[in-house]
Order: sequence, then C-alpha cells, then structure tokens
Amino acid sequence: MGHVVNAGVLDLPASAWHRSRELFAERNDRMLTVRGISYLVGETPVDLVRRDLTAIRDDLHCTAVMSIGADVDQLIAVAGQALELGLDVYIRPNATELRPPELLAHLTRTAASAEQLRLRHPGKVTLLVGSEFSHTSRGIVPGPRSYLRLRLILRAHTLLRRRINRRLDALLAKAAEAARDVFHGPLTYAAAGWETVDWSRFDLAGVSLYRSGTDHTSYERRVRALVSESAKPVVITEFGCGAFTGADVRGPGSFHIVNWYASPPRIMDAHPRDEDIQARYLAELIDLYDQTDVHGAFVFTFSMPDFAYHDDPALDLDRAGFGIVTAKADHSAQWRPKAAFHAVAHRYGGR
Repeated sequence: MGHVVNAGVLDLPASAWHRSRELFAERNDRMLTVRGISYLVGETPVDLVRRDLTAIRDDLHCTAVMSIGADVDQLIAVAGQALELGLDVYIRPNATELRPPELLAHLTRTAASAEQLRLRHPGKVTLLVGSEFSHTSRGIVPGPRSYLRLRLILRAHTLLRRRINRRLDALLAKAAEAARDVFHGPLTYAAAGWETVDWSRFDLAGVSLYRSGTDHTSYERRVRALVSESAKPVVITEFGCGAFTGADVRGPGSFHIVNWYASPPRIMDAHPRDEDIQARYLAELIDLYDQTDVHGAFVFTFSMPDFAYHDDPALDLDRAGFGIVTAKADHSAQWRPKAAFHAVAHRYGGR
C-alpha cells in the first residue's frame, strides 16, 4: 500500500470495508499456484496501465495477469509492463471475426513477440493461442458475427457438438503448430465450457468456466472432473458475474440486463445494485478451486469501461459488467474498488 493507486482510488468507507471483511473472512489452507485476473488491453489509456497493474500486484495480491486484446503491439506492451512489475503474464490474442488463415497469421505475430518477452523473462510468460474459437473464429458454425454464432451455439450446442469439435480440433492443431514454431514457452487455449479439446497439444488445460443457475453441486462436480481427468494442470481462464441481485444465477449472462438498442443503452427492468453478490460469487469459486487442486484461475475482469458507472440507476451499466472496479465512461483516472475487489484480495493474499 502507499503507492499512487491509493490516492483517491482505493478509498472506501470504513463500514463497507469491515462488512466486506466479515462476509469473506472464512479461509482454508490451500492456495492456487496461479492467482490471476484478466486485463482488457486498449480499454485504458496507456499512461494509466502501470497504475492498474501495480494495484493488481500490490492490492489484489495477484501473481499473474492475463493480457487480452487484438492489437499485438498493445498486447505485448501491457505484458511487458506487467513483467517489469514482477507479475507472470498470460498473453491472449483476441482477434475475433477472422477466418483461420488470418487468425493463424495474427497468432504467429503475437507468438513471435511473446517469445522475445519470454527470452528476457524466462519462466514468466505463457501464451494462449486464442479463446472460444467455436464462436470467435469464422467458419466453425454459421453466422456473420461472433455474438450471433454464440447465440446459435447456446441454443443448439447439442446438435452442433460434432461439427464444433471436428472443426475446432483441426483449427487448434494448426494454431498449436504455428505458435510452437516461434514461441518456446508454455502454451494453452481458453476453451468454452461446451468445447472438447485435445490437451495433449498444450502444456496447460485452460477452460473458461462460469457458474450459473442454482445447482452449485453440479458446478463443483464439473471442476473436480476437469482436474481428475486432465493429464495437464488446469487453469480456469475466466469466471465472474455482475454486481446486481440475481447476477450470481445469471453468471455469464449478467450483461443481458442491458438494452443495447436504447440510446443511450440502459438497464432493463429493476435489477438493484448488489456488490456483495459479485464478491461472494468470486470468493466461493476461488475457495472451490483451492479445494479441488486447480492450478490457477483468472478472475474476469479488472475493469470494463464499456460498462460505465452512472449515478442514474437506469444508466448504471457497471453493475451488468464483470469488472471488480467501477469504470467511468470518460476513462478518467479515478476508479473505485467494488466489494469484489476486496473479496479477491482477501482470498489471494490472506493466507
């Protein structure tokens, strides 16, 4: 504590801090090897990135950050700053809407730059070949946009499963080969929960695994099965929810409470802000990962400026986003840690 991040950023009323401590005081003896959070590259002005990464290291007690973005130069620049601060980095290109040849070319450029970082910081850099190719890459399922392909998959993934897995496997084989040609560190992929992946090509098994609904036992069984059936260490590449009543049940669908067609976009119906919901959700899952020998986990995510905070509840998109700090629409220097920020910090650093 005591660095620039705390000047007007980490201030929280004492009552809120003590309530957060009470809610998330229970702990256990296990600890994730990789304690991480994702960082969306390009969403924050360059001169403020180091401030955020310093908070991730010192206040969240993370050991790693996942740099996510489409611009290779920005992606590597953020990863480089994180490495300079002593964090491990997971570099995840997020080039959506590309056909396989373009995607592989983009991956090769990213991998070559990641290799230069790895040579300067041995043992600190992991590369992801991408994420959820079944909908982010064109050609695996029909549809002109990732969002539409995702909707199709969620409605009919059982019928599409064979097609998805066959085409995904072919693309991942090419992606792993392209990356390994130029990058010589650990390699993984952020799989969607419905994707079946041959992890023998990779060094880590990476799965984005959001909990939704009320059947928490089923989710726990899924996590335990992933760990017990995998020959590779398991990393949860995404998990999180919004900060409103019922967000823990919606999980990855938290953002659906926003009417994006309104001008400006606004919250539909009544969804009262409840930061403790998000905090409890993250704390429970981190504890579960500890207890089930998950190798590492990355909270999704630090900040989402596209889901900006507003004093008017109808325009307060922040509660529908997954950021653990509030973001201002004007990308201003100020942000406020939510209850989830303190819950994650307590889990990651309190043992």
